[in-house]
Amino acid sequence: MPEPRLRALVLAAGRGERLRPLSDFLPKPLLPIAGRPVAGHSLAALRAAGCEAVAINLHHLGDQIRAAFGDSFDGMPITYSPERELQGTLGALYPLRDFLGGAELVLLINGDSHCRWPLRRLVRRHRQRGAQVTLLLSRRARPGDYDGGVGIDREGRVVELRGSPARGEVAARWVYAGAHTIEPELLGRVPEGPGDLIAGLYAPLLAQGARIESVTTRRPWHDLGTPRRYLEAVLERAGVAWRGSRVERGARIGRGARLWRSVVGEGAAIESPARVEASLLFAGTRVGERAAVRGAILGPGVDLPAGTAVDGRLLTPLRAGVVPGARDSVVGGLVFTPVG
Repeated sequence: MPEPRLRALVLAAGRGERLRPLSDFLPKPLLPIAGRPVAGHSLAALRAAGCEAVAINLHHLGDQIRAAFGDSFDGMPITYSPERELQGTLGALYPLRDFLGGAELVLLINGDSHCRWPLRRLVRRHRQRGAQVTLLLSRRARPGDYDGGVGIDREGRVVELRGSPARGEVAARWVYAGAHTIEPELLGRVPEGPGDLIAGLYAPLLAQGARIESVTTRRPWHDLGTPRRYLEAVLERAGVAWRGSRVERGARIGRGARLWRSVVGEGAAIESPARVEASLLFAGTRVGERAAVRGAILGPGVDLPAGTAVDGRLLTPLRAGVVPGARDSVVGGLVFTPVG
């Protein structure tokens, strides 16, 4: 079976409300993981899968995303689709109908999810089963944490979506992992205006008896919607959950500083005798003498004063016009937000 012509959409317009105030500085698709923006990992996977062109929808801090990736990625052209108002996962498709409809198969990836995407297997399954939609499902995430997950039968066909009436016996229930394929002909069913893919397209298709298939994976998958999930993804990808720390180029670690199972960004500094454990330090951050950092994220521009103790907090600088949340505290020009 010859390889189909593939085009893709990376969904990157969301505001990242649960990641505030970090997402006030950086949109979720540009969060760094293993030295590359999370959406950069997805673009690399699409390119490796043979995708001929990709679109990225933009809203929150969209200029940063455009500046980060430019007009192409490793020779794969990028088309941008700015949204004046958020259109949701279904509405994002409407202005891209002509672009995506020029392919034989369409791939969709959530820009705030991180995985070593098995895209070739996803495409192969879709074509072998003659499906209209094929979803990637994680066997590692807990369905109870994600609206109950997706119900599939013994052959892997989807029979239940987000609480919709089951159209067959549910043999297993797994979590949608942020990547899926659709037939280009379905783009003709996309209405103009905001909408949700599951409620507005997939659930009606399922009710009509359409073939929606699945591919399950045991590969680590991360939804980066909260600070804790983002920190877990960073540490897992760096391999520091069971080994040492990842220290990027130009970072400086004081001779008496203690660093344990953490990721230290490019140009960051840890003064002696500070202690950093199970944490992420963004590029250019600084941890002062005798400071203690544990289970924390130090965001862009943070200069942690000497002797400060931080446990389970996301730190960002206080910016004019940004109102701290109800759970946040402000000390010395820094906003302390619970990671959990």
